[in-house]
Amino acid sequence: MKKQLLELQNYLAQNNLDVAYVSSPTDINYFTGFYSEPEERILALLVFPDKDPFIFAPQLEVEAAKKAGWDKDVFGYLDHEDPFSLMAGHIKDSVGSPIKWSLEKDHLSVEKLESIKQQFPDATFPDNLSRYMENAKLIKTDEEIKLLDAAGKEADYAFEVAFNAIKNGRTEQEIVAEIEYAMMKKGVMHMSFDTIVQAGANAANPHGGPEKNPIVPNELILFDLGTIHQGYISDASRTVAFGKPDDKALDIYKVDIEAQYAAMDAAKPGITAAQLDKVARDVITKAGYGEYFIHRLGHGMGTSEHEFPSIMEGNDMVLKPGMCFSIEPGIYIPNVAGVRIEDCIHITEDGNEPFTHTSKELKYID
Repeated sequence: MKKQLLELQNYLAQNNLDVAYVSSPTDINYFTGFYSEPEERILALLVFPDKDPFIFAPQLEVEAAKKAGWDKDVFGYLDHEDPFSLMAGHIKDSVGSPIKWSLEKDHLSVEKLESIKQQFPDATFPDNLSRYMENAKLIKTDEEIKLLDAAGKEADYAFEVAFNAIKNGRTEQEIVAEIEYAMMKKGVMHMSFDTIVQAGANAANPHGGPEKNPIVPNELILFDLGTIHQGYISDASRTVAFGKPDDKALDIYKVDIEAQYAAMDAAKPGITAAQLDKVARDVITKAGYGEYFIHRLGHGMGTSEHEFPSIMEGNDMVLKPGMCFSIEPGIYIPNVAGVRIEDCIHITEDGNEPFTHTSKELKYID
């Protein structure tokens, strides 16, 4: 059984908990090596302190779970069957009627919680497994670092494709399609999130997306992308120049890359998340763009693109070797331009190493 599962079983035993109900697909993958997005169906991993865990899945996923390397029980159900009634039967066969449950409260829907209560009316839910997961995944192992490195190499290749796809009149959406098609031909069938390509003023919307508008010369173009490699993700951003952007856009880029370099230099064991955020924020504020840096400096990453910790004001967590997170200062001026430069890194014994290595010096594309 995987080390991560044994640690969860120990946690349950130490806290007098009877069962952990793992419902997040990325966390099920973390423990079992099996990933599936069940949509409206029920997919869960049931873990007990002193009995073997089992996967409960739609019948159409049972063989896939076994093929993924899971060597414990996989119980399936058909679409017309009541999944929670069947799951309850398997739980009762294993451990009787558990009272104290640990749930991923950040993930589980109210409807599914009520279905569990219906099957186990005496159950209590004193523990939020989401908090356990944050800490369990906080320090990556050497093997996890290798998988994140591999995902980073895929992202570097995606940037190469992206920059070559820039052509006058081509739309942002067409460039996205070219990137993702090239990645599929390379065997990368899933990006870690929807690929972002934003040109000119559209890039000033940090959570916007690619549009049908054609790109035109003399604008900055922002790319934000990542891949999934054996369950581990990459996430990186680059901004390039198509033609010769105006002085304002170039100044925004100059300040943002200075902030990103400053934070990369400062990221090492002993600094807090809040202090690291301030390093980049101070650079941007001093240059007069502080009001346009409207998000945290970074987020944790691993099996998903937003994990623990948040690199932001108010988080006094001290950074330690093995922590992995993004460093992505951004400046977004409405109706003018947006710039974001991002690398995900892992903290080493005396500094950090990035997972992506595409140059950050401003690239001019004719």
